[in-house]
Amino acid sequence: MLGIFDKQADVGGPHIPGAVVYDPAAGSYTITGGGTNMWFKTDAFHFVWKQASGDLSVAANVVFVGTSTQPHRKAGVMIRQSLDTGSPYADVVVHGNGLVALQYRDEPNGDTHEIQSNVNAPARVRLEKQGDYITMAVSDANGVMHNAGGWVKVKFTAPFYVGLGVCSHDDTVSETAVLSKVEVAPLPPAPEATPTAKVESTLETVDIASGDRSVVYHTSEHIEAPNWSQDGKFFLFNQGGLIYRLPVQGGTPVQIDSGPLHRINNDHGISPDGTELAVSDQSEPDGHSRVYILPIAGGTPRLITKVGPSYWHGWSPDGKTLAIVGFRNNDFDIYTVPAVGGHEKRLTIAVGLDDGPDYTPDGKYIYFNSVRSGNMKIWRMKADGSDQEQITFGDDTRDWFAHPSPDGKWIAYVSFGTDVEVGVHPPNKDVMLQIMPIAGGQPTVIAKLFGGQGTMNVPSWSPDSKSIAFVSYRLVP
Repeated sequence: MLGIFDKQADVGGPHIPGAVVYDPAAGSYTITGGGTNMWFKTDAFHFVWKQASGDLSVAANVVFVGTSTQPHRKAGVMIRQSLDTGSPYADVVVHGNGLVALQYRDEPNGDTHEIQSNVNAPARVRLEKQGDYITMAVSDANGVMHNAGGWVKVKFTAPFYVGLGVCSHDDTVSETAVLSKVEVAPLPPAPEATPTAKVESTLETVDIASGDRSVVYHTSEHIEAPNWSQDGKFFLFNQGGLIYRLPVQGGTPVQIDSGPLHRINNDHGISPDGTELAVSDQSEPDGHSRVYILPIAGGTPRLITKVGPSYWHGWSPDGKTLAIVGFRNNDFDIYTVPAVGGHEKRLTIAVGLDDGPDYTPDGKYIYFNSVRSGNMKIWRMKADGSDQEQITFGDDTRDWFAHPSPDGKWIAYVSFGTDVEVGVHPPNKDVMLQIMPIAGGQPTVIAKLFGGQGTMNVPSWSPDSKSIAFVSYRLVP
């Protein structure tokens, strides 16, 4: 008898066979499992499961039995397409060292990736499936469950397997965990992804080498466009027309004093010397965005662009020039303007939207996105506007907001699907974050997420060029 589950089995042939003891009185499962890992392209662990279909959640309290020298032993809840070792899957597992992660393989025999929670060693974890999206929830210090952020898309075809898993992470030994108060419950379908749908927000970082993600901050509020500070110590983001500062390790955001500016949008960024902040604000009576600069710690803003709409996007490496997008002569084009204010210089003249300018760290080039080819693609030009050339190609994506890395080796950008109109970057869409070598080459997808407008509008590279900050969203019923 296995309670709410039907069967148990070793997946991947661990050297030491696994086992489970079900206690009906306590409603608990004591699972012993071996196996090298649940990671990379194949898995080896002990699995207690039943087949299921539709939208659902699976939750359990997780406690390891005994001490261990293996910090990466894992126990948790799982959805799996099959019992094959390289099956697509998603799980929320607690590691021996307390780390909690949403792990997933989104294609057969593909690599596993993860989103690390910013909560350590919670008593209870939950995995939720709504449509093709998977998310995790964890308990807080008071035992209350809350969503932990980081939606990922993994397609499961009914019937699939849902259950509990334990892996020792060392095939020469076995590890035991008790999973109790186990629940498998149906969920309603996900809300419709309309532009005005209510969302939760998660500020995440992604390691560009591995594609692994970490949750920094999760909130029920709508936040956008993180900047990563030049010293690597904090993020800035906009929320409700204001700018907030958040330590890189997470915590409580603190509002930055922006004086009379109270309608700041998601086009903002930090000066190369880290002392000033450029913002785009729509507080004037005409509602048109204009560019301002204020001290990084907050204070009195000074107006840079008298004409609107104007949107900041890039800062020259010497700190003397801003790259902006301006709506002039009934068209959106890219301009530069001195950081002290003054005459605008127009750099693009092509008909249609040119947007998202950002400088390379040597100041020689500006990358931007443009519809001039008939699709939204990434382009670049010399800093004086000459030699404009297309960088990304193909008909299957709309590419926006290219940001060169601080070491000058990469550009990162957001790609929408062709379900999106060419000249718009709406919220609440499936998007990808991509990187490509700045010297040329094929792009690499480093994250797939639910996002769009607000995900990565502005420069968000870490100072060491190893990670990128972004915002993902989750629809709220």
